[in-house]
Amino acid sequence: MIEKKFAPNINLFERIQPTKLNTGTGVAPMRMGRIEKPETSDFSAVFSGLIENLNHEMNAPDELLKDAMQENNNVDIHDVMTAMAKAELGVSVATTVTGKIIQAYDKIMQIQL
Repeated sequence: MIEKKFAPNINLFERIQPTKLNTGTGVAPMRMGRIEKPETSDFSAVFSGLIENLNHEMNAPDELLKDAMQENNNVDIHDVMTAMAKAELGVSVATTVTGKIIQAYDKIMQIQL
């Protein structure tokens, strides 16, 4: 799960502003204001936080399996399987995001000035 310090805190309802555009719906037309500056503008800080969360999710099944084998903390095999599924999903998402970032970088590098 993404920690709050890595996700921008944006309140959409405060950004809605009236506009002169008539939509014909009978409701006063609204327009979204500009997006606020994110709490952290450093891409590497956000990305490293996501990597740390992924690393934690990858280690969780091992820790739960050890607890299940030692019969500690009322951990059963269902908790271990759930943690393994979350870790697998996290790796799948990370692999997809990494591929998309590499594709975007390749497209940017192909731009001729």
